[in-house]
Amino acid sequence: MKVVVQRSKQAKVVIAGDPVGVIDFGLVLLVGITHDDTEADVKWMADKVANLRIFEDESGKMNHSVTDIGGQLLSVSQFTLYGDCRKGRRPNFMSAARPEQAELLYDQFNAALRALGLVVETGRFGAMMAVELVNDGPVTLILESGA
Repeated sequence: MKVVVQRSKQAKVVIAGDPVGVIDFGLVLLVGITHDDTEADVKWMADKVANLRIFEDESGKMNHSVTDIGGQLLSVSQFTLYGDCRKGRRPNFMSAARPEQAELLYDQFNAALRALGLVVETGRFGAMMAVELVNDGPVTLILESGA
């Protein structure tokens, strides 16, 4: 499982001109699922995201998590995170999980984050989406389970 985490001042997902997920201050999560991901990966990643200390304290040090600051999450499925561009000029997506497996694990991931007390907005799995965000910092990290 791979998640691109972006600290954000505001963000939204728009589908066909309609906003479907909107947050204020928090994190935007681009979520990729691969073939061998399991529920254990989902739980590990949800805990990592919820407790990752990337928000500044009063001294300007990254000591607070999204949970600590009461931030919100915008979770967007992103199979292209598993695009392999090493050969040729067109990405190969063979490492991305099949949609039925990916959607199940993506939904479990969002449920696990909610179970940790976080507000989670989402895009729509498999839809063509426009993601708008104001990256705060900018702070962008890539998390991988099993790494």
